[in-house]
Amino acid sequence: MPLYCGIVGLPNVGKSTLFNALTNAKALAANYPFATKEPNVGVITVPDQRLSKLAELVQPQKVVPTTVEIVDIAGLIKGASKGEGLGNQFLANIREVDAIAHVVRCFDNDNVVHVDGSVDPVRDKEIIDTELIFKDLETLEKRIEKLKKQAKSADPHDKKLLALAEEFKGILEQGKPARTIHTDDDGKALLKDLMLLTAKPIIYICNVDENSVIDGNAHTKAFMEAVKDESAEVLLISAAIEEEIAQLEDYDEKLEFVQEMGLAEPGVNRVIMSCYKLLNLLTYFTAGEKEVRAWTVRNGAKAPEAAGVIHTDFEKGFIRAEVIAYDDYLKYGSESAVKEAGKLAVEGKEYIVKDGDVMHFRFNV
Repeated sequence: MPLYCGIVGLPNVGKSTLFNALTNAKALAANYPFATKEPNVGVITVPDQRLSKLAELVQPQKVVPTTVEIVDIAGLIKGASKGEGLGNQFLANIREVDAIAHVVRCFDNDNVVHVDGSVDPVRDKEIIDTELIFKDLETLEKRIEKLKKQAKSADPHDKKLLALAEEFKGILEQGKPARTIHTDDDGKALLKDLMLLTAKPIIYICNVDENSVIDGNAHTKAFMEAVKDESAEVLLISAAIEEEIAQLEDYDEKLEFVQEMGLAEPGVNRVIMSCYKLLNLLTYFTAGEKEVRAWTVRNGAKAPEAAGVIHTDFEKGFIRAEVIAYDDYLKYGSESAVKEAGKLAVEGKEYIVKDGDVMHFRFNV
């Protein structure tokens, strides 16, 4: 089952423009609220220099990168938790995603209307936080009512869960998202079961003008101050620049454009990698004459699960995995040289896959 990162924000902050740059899916980007009504789903190639370096060594017939799926969700306004605007639809869509990329507008442009009449990214963030918290409080209140009935029994665990739920409610009522809650194992299990919207992992994307893409501006500085206690990553991206880069067909032209802007790489690369990490994913590789390929697996996955990403039969009939660390592959230059150096490891069902592993699976079906 794929994991999704959802792009959220108020109307007209640049969500769909960024989505287009990420995916080239050509979602409708227009200068009026609710240009996005249905969520657009795009498949994004994950940039990874390790794949290119492996391909240089192996010289395969084909090179296949891994991908991540991203969703452009309808813009939210005040009152969404009560069904205002496209609120009910927004909240239903955001419940389905596994992580959030929250876009805030940090540029001034009189030709691009703001749904609230002025540019204030801190206020915009608080609007969305408030609506999501309202929805989470509804969820918590329903669970508290059930827990109160259960807590009438003599089971101390039920009473503890009730106390935890009421503690969580108090934190949300302070305007703090559930992701800021620090709790014990019972509390973590309860949070996972509640599936609160504000518990989802998040990155913030400040959409800036091209002059602010490196050092930021007054808007980004105010925003970073506002989120300093959230331990969330903040990226400075110019969606307009990224759209221009995405429209260039030639790689060298893209590289030249990026360098002219004073950037090390396209901003979308940073967004993609941040979303990838936010979804708690990692990459392993397979390398052979026919194909060098990157594969996605969840962080903490064991070898049979990684094999199942290629084909379910590989997982069912898993015997062992032959594993080469990426750095060893680069150091020795080929699989045969790695074997001669004694650096190829044979691992069983309990092996936990590491990011960058080059793997070959033995199976029997």
